[in-house]
Amino acid sequence: MARWLALFTAFIALIVSVAPELHGAETVWSGLVIAENVAQPQPIPPELTRIERPLKQLFGYNQFQVIGQSSKILKTGQEDWLAISKFFGLHVDARGETEAGYVLNLKLYKEKELLLETDTKLSRRSPLVIKGPQVGSGQLLLVLVVQ
Repeated sequence: MARWLALFTAFIALIVSVAPELHGAETVWSGLVIAENVAQPQPIPPELTRIERPLKQLFGYNQFQVIGQSSKILKTGQEDWLAISKFFGLHVDARGETEAGYVLNLKLYKEKELLLETDTKLSRRSPLVIKGPQVGSGQLLLVLVVQ
């Protein structure tokens, strides 16, 4: 019985020590999105359905097309990743975690040219959408969402 109790105590201690790491792991989706107005808009991509209404209201476009994307599981809040398309690349460097979300450094490239670098915060409760350059008849949007 004493051996079983010692094993059970060790198991509970292991779960308690690992639990904060498992609870803290979150997935961040980042996307390069072309927004434009067209006569026959295509359905919104599944990655954007959750934020379709605010996207349409804030930016005034009726079609949104994901041209590059990436999902990253954040375990420490210090990871970095890329979302790339044919011409654009978004480098995301997570610089730490707060109670509300993550501190990020974003770099937007057009081919090898740095177009934008900014430090920002990504909230767990609301997406981050940054208006990028005009692309053809549309607008490039940088979208980050904690899933």
